[in-house]
Amino acid sequence: MLLGVDPHKSTHTATAVDPESNQQAGSLRIEASRAGYRRLLTWGRRWPQRRWVVENVNGLSRHLAQWLVARGESVIDVPASATSRVRQLPRGGGRKNDRIDAAAAATAYIHGDGREGEVEGHTTALALLDERRVNLAQARVRSVNQLHAVLRDLLPGGAPPQQSADQAAALLRTVRPAGDAEKVRKDLARELVTEIRALDKRLAENAARMEELAGPRAAR
Repeated sequence: MLLGVDPHKSTHTATAVDPESNQQAGSLRIEASRAGYRRLLTWGRRWPQRRWVVENVNGLSRHLAQWLVARGESVIDVPASATSRVRQLPRGGGRKNDRIDAAAAATAYIHGDGREGEVEGHTTALALLDERRVNLAQARVRSVNQLHAVLRDLLPGGAPPQQSADQAAALLRTVRPAGDAEKVRKDLARELVTEIRALDKRLAENAARMEELAGPRAAR
């Protein structure tokens, strides 16, 4: 059974189409939510031999398509232009509603349009972690620069560049602030040291996850 899916921002509509007869066997509309996804999958499982034919898996249906693939479902990507052509066929008459569009996706696949939906996997996971690493590293640079500026005004001669959070903390322990401004500067410096330590921890965790993902591939 082919389960055509017409996606929208807040709802998705699926229509079951028999590939032999091109006859519809049922339709379901769901909310675009995890609860809706589970309801859709339960509905689809009444047909043991099934393929989900989804219009434009890189668009509004991307999340649903990846959710189905992650659960072992077969997902076919059909371009919107293919479903539009199906609606112009004599039987389609150019009509358009969610149920018809969902069926049109399945019919387009019967006519030879569509390809296997791409699965987010190893490469995507590494890219996500690398983007997070860049953001964390940029945040750390900002915090380090702020700390250096505060220490410059707090310590005679300032503080050495490129020092670790622990080295900065050791310097702060030697400071005996006098007056409100110095007290605030020391408090700010302590906060920045705490931020840098937290960022260092997250960067280390990120590096470990990237190494874990890259390790098996690098060993091949």
